[in-house]
Amino acid sequence: MNESAIDIIFKRKSIRKYMDKPVNEDIIRRILHAGMQAPSAQNTQPWEFVVTTDKATKQRVSAMSPFSGMARDAAALIVVLLNQTRILPRHTKWSQDLSACTQNILLQITAEGLGGCWLGVYPDEDRCQLLRDLFQLPAHCIPFSAVVLGYPEQDYQNENRFDPDRIHYDRY
Repeated sequence: MNESAIDIIFKRKSIRKYMDKPVNEDIIRRILHAGMQAPSAQNTQPWEFVVTTDKATKQRVSAMSPFSGMARDAAALIVVLLNQTRILPRHTKWSQDLSACTQNILLQITAEGLGGCWLGVYPDEDRCQLLRDLFQLPAHCIPFSAVVLGYPEQDYQNENRFDPDRIHYDRY
């Protein structure tokens, strides 16, 4: 079945429970390709990625915060990094660039029939330092987000989040 982009947007949901089943390397590559298609200010494309399927590493990430426990059972983990050597002086929009990249990753995960969840990292310095140490990141790379992914443990339904009371025209 070939779903449209809008179908994928409305289907996407944060998934926190995964089957014990690996994700094919070709699928991971397509997910990263989607991330790299994100828009970026001045087309700097400041992202890099660390991908891991290592159980011990995922276990360490699962202890990163009270909200990252699902990393332990995910098939894979993608850390989205800012490569500071790729941004121009006074470029202050890199967090938007990496947010768009992370969202593209999540949408492609859904399109692949997988589930995923965005783990917030930046600007929490403790989380950033844990990932710097764990993945031996060079000084010019800042961990921005981590995305866990895998085959959902169960089918899920997404709820409709549309709320017309949050829309204002011409003025608040």
